[in-house]
Amino acid sequence: MEQAADLTAQGTAQAVDPVCGMKVAKIPDARQAKHGDETFYFCSAKCQTTFEADPVYYASGTASDRNTTAPAGTQYTCPMHPEIVRDEPGACPICGMALEPMLPSDEPSEELTDFTRRMWISAAAAVPLVILTMGEMVGLPVRDWIGHRIATYVEFVLATPIVLWAARPFFERGWSSIVNRSPNMWTLIAIGVGAAYLYSLVATFLPGVFPEAYRMGEGVGTYYEAAVVIIALIFVGQVLELRARERTGDAIRALLDLAPKTARRILPDGTEYDAPLENIVEGDRLRVRPGDAVPVDATVIEGTSSVDESMITGEPLPVEKGPGDPLTGGTLNKNGSLVIEAARVGADTMLSQIVEMVSNARRSRAPIQGLADKVASYFVPTVVVIALLAFVAWLTFGPQPALAFAIASAVSVLIIACPCALGLATPISITTAAGRGAQAGVLIKDAEALERMAKVDTLIVDKTGTLTEGKPRLTDVTALADESEETILTLAAALEKGSEHPLAEAIVEGAKAKDIRIGDATNFEAVTGKGVRGTVSGRAVSLGNSAMMRDLSLDTSTAEDAADVLRAEGKTAMFVAIGEKLAGIVAVADPIKETTADAIRALHAAGLRIIMATGDNERTAQAVAGALGIDEVRAGVLPQDKKALVDELHAEGRKVAMAGDGVNDAPALAAADVGLAMGTGADVAVESAGITLLQGDLTGIVRARTLAVATIRNIRQNLFWAFAYNTLGVPLAAGVLYPVFGLLLSPMIAAAAMSLSSVSVIANALRLRSLKL
Repeated sequence: MEQAADLTAQGTAQAVDPVCGMKVAKIPDARQAKHGDETFYFCSAKCQTTFEADPVYYASGTASDRNTTAPAGTQYTCPMHPEIVRDEPGACPICGMALEPMLPSDEPSEELTDFTRRMWISAAAAVPLVILTMGEMVGLPVRDWIGHRIATYVEFVLATPIVLWAARPFFERGWSSIVNRSPNMWTLIAIGVGAAYLYSLVATFLPGVFPEAYRMGEGVGTYYEAAVVIIALIFVGQVLELRARERTGDAIRALLDLAPKTARRILPDGTEYDAPLENIVEGDRLRVRPGDAVPVDATVIEGTSSVDESMITGEPLPVEKGPGDPLTGGTLNKNGSLVIEAARVGADTMLSQIVEMVSNARRSRAPIQGLADKVASYFVPTVVVIALLAFVAWLTFGPQPALAFAIASAVSVLIIACPCALGLATPISITTAAGRGAQAGVLIKDAEALERMAKVDTLIVDKTGTLTEGKPRLTDVTALADESEETILTLAAALEKGSEHPLAEAIVEGAKAKDIRIGDATNFEAVTGKGVRGTVSGRAVSLGNSAMMRDLSLDTSTAEDAADVLRAEGKTAMFVAIGEKLAGIVAVADPIKETTADAIRALHAAGLRIIMATGDNERTAQAVAGALGIDEVRAGVLPQDKKALVDELHAEGRKVAMAGDGVNDAPALAAADVGLAMGTGADVAVESAGITLLQGDLTGIVRARTLAVATIRNIRQNLFWAFAYNTLGVPLAAGVLYPVFGLLLSPMIAAAAMSLSSVSVIANALRLRSLKL
């Protein structure tokens, strides 16, 4: 603002940067670019480069009209404590772990780069230090060649930069843990390495303070090599861990890569050019050429083609698309050229919403993690106490030099007991599972939903669109009175033309197939759970189930036998009343999906009881259930009854999963232990559910169940080994085997074991990436 005021005061001509909106001076040496007959000025080279990538977008003023807010910058969170969110990388104030981007990117991890450099430098110092101290064991008595005192000074020179520079992040995080009163793995590492180095420092420069028993020829023994090797090994573990954690984001990166970086925009004059994807706005006309990925969610306005939608549906066969058909961003155009109109862009696209859901799931916490959190809260203080007790015990009862043994034992306890593996056990599995699920069309809203899905014993499913194809077809028209079948179908189709129900669409399409001219209905009314009514050509027409006919005081007893015959064949029979008379029956059948029978067998094998809750007639529902082997049928269920069914099953002590796809399913989805939203359904259903299945059939439920069970099993394995490792490692490090076997764990071996424990937990979690779903 001050710069703009100065320019005005000086009378300098000004221009507005078309990219960022900042006022800049029109001076000869200013950054500028031409587009058409107009010259544009820029505040920086970055803005100029951005403009030149898409001059049409910025020159037209679209950017200033549409981009009312700047995009949010990258935020960072802790993989073990998702409540910690920062605007820049750093360390978690609770556990000390490095914060990672909330959304994985292709940019290299700054911490991984830094730790890799520190690891190699530490390793380069550790090798000569080990040779100096242990070379005699392999025939290299270097210490004898150069003398103990000179060797000690060389060790000091090699170790000091490693401890003070390379290990600086360890000490910073350790100090932060003490200041924040949240002791963690870095507390133990900092104390252990610091104690070994400080002891060695005193032994080097003030050897006289030690009793004669501590002297080794010319001086006192040191732990420089232990401190440096510990640092190097911890860096090895951290680098392996960081690389593995990066791999857990591969699934999200693969999703992000599905969308192209540019889209071919078509201008009003017919010219075309490639524009950056972030500049595409709703309503833009775009061309999708053969082999191109669809850039955004859109509608086809010209052309026909086959589109590979396997990333959304999991189905390998391409789907034919033509004018009016919707397209999902990230799907692949196979052979024809399409002109599309952008419908949803940026964060509103389905692909972006999938990525966001997976990212949120990665950061969520499963209830099973509560045990690990509770143990960890007491773990570090307990380990410090054990280390002190081991120190005192060795100092009091140990052989000479007792102080050296005491320090070695205490440092080993502190290093081997680092609870990193315990903290990683749950989040690393959840992170991997969320990515694997996304690849298979199973979107996990949070870790709790995944854990609950593994415990589910009862599944409630709808019939239409879940067990069946959801595309009913008209099969029968039966006249019951004086009206002809053609008249009944004509009136029924006119009435249903105003309804969006799948059964209504089947009746309308069936009439069109018979070349029947469909009129219009007035006074149209839909009666929830019963049917529809209105006026067609001056005649009152009602179409619905028996309940609707009873509301009209019409007796259906004589027509029920004909309807039951149709229902026994798995068809949905609907009565048609004209005026005050029951005139006929129309029947619609919805074919069962090919995958349904196999999916139900798989769910039964997984121990689930399956209940079909449908608004359809009992006979029709039983016919479908009998063909599929469904355990229980609840027919004639109104929308509000589905939640009541969930509550009833809860009262029986069952763990319930509810699958639904409509607005009326939302209350039941929210009430169930796990709500399973079919990705083909309404947004409110997706919001109410814990798991979203992009492929709207039972195979998605089978995948979700398989993933949930495998993930919880993986977490339990991780927690078991983490607990077992610390339960065995701490006593060994304290020296419980020394009195019997003369074995005392070296601090260097403790550091290696600690690093390998974390890597083993991560390696076990990464097995979920290859889980067959």
